[in-house]
Amino acid sequence: MVNAGAMSGSGNLMDFLDEPFPDVGTYEDFHTIDWLREKSRDTDRHRKITSKSKESIWEFIKSLLDAWSGWAVMLLIGLLAGTLAGVIDLAVDWMTDLKEGICLSAFWYSHEQCCWTSNETTFEDRDKCPLWQKWSELLVKQSEGASAYILNYLMYILWALLFAFLAVSLVRVFAPYACGSGIPEIKTILSGFIIRGYLGKWTLLIKTVTLVLVVSSGLSLGKEGPLVHVACCCGNFFSSLFSKYSKNEGKRREVLSAAAAAGVSVAFGAPIGGVLFSLEEVSYYFPLKTLWRSFFAALVAAFTLRSINPFGNSRLVLFYVEYHTPWYMAELFPFILLGVFGGLWGTLFIRCNIAWCRRRKTTKLGKYPVLEVIAVTAITAVVAYPNPYTRRSTSELISELFNDCGALESSQLCDYINDPNMTRPVDDIPDRPAGVGVYTAMWQLALALIFKIVITIFTFGMKIPSGLFIPSMAVGAMAGRMVGIGVEQLAYHHHDWIIFRNWCRPGADCVTPGLYAMVGAAACLGGVTRMTVSLVVIMFELTGGLEYIVPLMAAAVTSKWVADAFGKEGIYEAHIHLNGYPFLDVKDEFTHRTLATDVMRPRRGEPPLSVLTQDSMTVEDVETLIKETDYNGFPVVVSRDSERLIGFAQRRELILAIKNARQRQEGIVSDSVMYFTEEPPELPANSPQPLKLRRVLNLSPFTVTDHTPMETVVDIFRKLGLRQCLVTRSGRLLGIITKKDVLRHMAQMANQDPESIMFN
Repeated sequence: MVNAGAMSGSGNLMDFLDEPFPDVGTYEDFHTIDWLREKSRDTDRHRKITSKSKESIWEFIKSLLDAWSGWAVMLLIGLLAGTLAGVIDLAVDWMTDLKEGICLSAFWYSHEQCCWTSNETTFEDRDKCPLWQKWSELLVKQSEGASAYILNYLMYILWALLFAFLAVSLVRVFAPYACGSGIPEIKTILSGFIIRGYLGKWTLLIKTVTLVLVVSSGLSLGKEGPLVHVACCCGNFFSSLFSKYSKNEGKRREVLSAAAAAGVSVAFGAPIGGVLFSLEEVSYYFPLKTLWRSFFAALVAAFTLRSINPFGNSRLVLFYVEYHTPWYMAELFPFILLGVFGGLWGTLFIRCNIAWCRRRKTTKLGKYPVLEVIAVTAITAVVAYPNPYTRRSTSELISELFNDCGALESSQLCDYINDPNMTRPVDDIPDRPAGVGVYTAMWQLALALIFKIVITIFTFGMKIPSGLFIPSMAVGAMAGRMVGIGVEQLAYHHHDWIIFRNWCRPGADCVTPGLYAMVGAAACLGGVTRMTVSLVVIMFELTGGLEYIVPLMAAAVTSKWVADAFGKEGIYEAHIHLNGYPFLDVKDEFTHRTLATDVMRPRRGEPPLSVLTQDSMTVEDVETLIKETDYNGFPVVVSRDSERLIGFAQRRELILAIKNARQRQEGIVSDSVMYFTEEPPELPANSPQPLKLRRVLNLSPFTVTDHTPMETVVDIFRKLGLRQCLVTRSGRLLGIITKKDVLRHMAQMANQDPESIMFN
């Protein structure tokens, strides 16, 4: 008997779900988004706007504003990212110099700015001016001698400890997500994972402030990786202002991909490298539209940074170089050797750093992050100060190592023995024998290299913002400069050897040691991150060395081959696995011959799958099922006997729908029958009003048969960004495969502990 009165009187009420209710389509923290659903929702939204735009002028203007909102977001991201990067660069310059002394005319001037403004500075003594005083001169009026050295040493250590303590305390108290480089998490977020607060306003503010503090403290870390995180925080903030992006997680990720490009653009002054970095290294889904928008965001960010001019050289790039000699074919051999060194260093670094980070996670060490940061800072400052190459900021060090020795260079690395009879133009100085300064610099660089290699392993991964680009480049640049000087001296003393005879005549400028430093830097960065195309483009944009693309490509490819021989993972993928993020890497190959039936749940001996029936369960039954399980969703079947699949309902939307119905619809009680069909089921006359939930049902869930090879299933999960996929045979539901089941299975096949890959 059908309760006809109830039906006819409330036909409209039962379809209340036709109006979207709050929070529908949103996701809980640490869950994966449904890419297919987000895409279809955006298509529906776009279709609605297009059809409405023909109704009136106002609707047409609204549709234009909607179309332009993407470009507006990119403009805002570029402006804010460029401004923040400029402010960070200026603040780092000043605070790094503050460890050594202070400007008397204006304490906020860095050493360089202080001496610019002084009228008493000469070109020879451009680093010395009366307005800039070291701490020993200011406090005890002495600039030379043991007591002055010790006082300057102590002040250097105290400032470093103060900066590091402030940074780690701010991160710990206000924004725990502001630590690390941020790139592993951003890769995971772009693959569709939700980490609430990771790209929030507090994280943005604290990361910007603490980045200045940690780089100034002299720790072996860079600001380039964290700047990608900062730019993505800007992207997240601006996308929340436009409903097109704030209500669609898939569209929001397109904005974040472009923001990552803007981050690299301002980190290195390399807009094209930034776009390629986002495409090659961080993005999961990168349509052509996102490529154009990334290009625009990177352009605006670079333009903004150039307007601020933080380096004071009217150039956008960090390490501009001008070499006066070409490279020769015979030099490819040492370039490839540097590539091998880069690959070996990358492998060593990843293995040691991951082992140390795992130890930090599993032992008591992880409970004392402040103490760890203070200890590492103290060791770094104590060891770094006596060596001029580790005392200065890493960016300055790389800049000096990249430089060619001109006639006006005062660096120790350019202390060659000059021929008194030499009359040549200033630019083209022939190869000369090394002087005492060069030999001193060589052993100081060797010590600095060993120190950098060791300390970076312990620094990366602490609870402070820490990038890896600059330390890796410093390691490579030091090794490269030493190799370059070696080749140069070999060519000078043995120019009659067969390898030098064809291209290196006596009195010619044959070998450029700075170029070797540049190639070494690219090789080491490639070995750690496994970047290739974007790395070469970033390097030639960074230095302006366009004609040296071939040596850079040779070194980058060699370092990737060597590093891949020991393990396919770069440092970011290794940290993703260490933290157990559910990330399906597109680069991984799955070659095992298993089937969907081997992976699906439930397995033999496990309780049957929790399902909903289309029209025979009450609200109370469903609420009990939700309470007793923690699944993200439930397949809907015709009946438990037939197991014929109808669709899939998400847990969160069921909860919201029931809660909403109880509040807004009369007569909904625990005994009300829930149905997912178009027509209500036949019910006894006195039964309470039923609840129609067809709107929350996904009628086209992704299904595979039980004999589908896992190779295909893994590919489907990767390319479509699925959360789950149902396994059927002849239309009957057999089981379910979730993204985590796929990751567990892949770990098992690679002889790893399948539980080690879950988010922890």
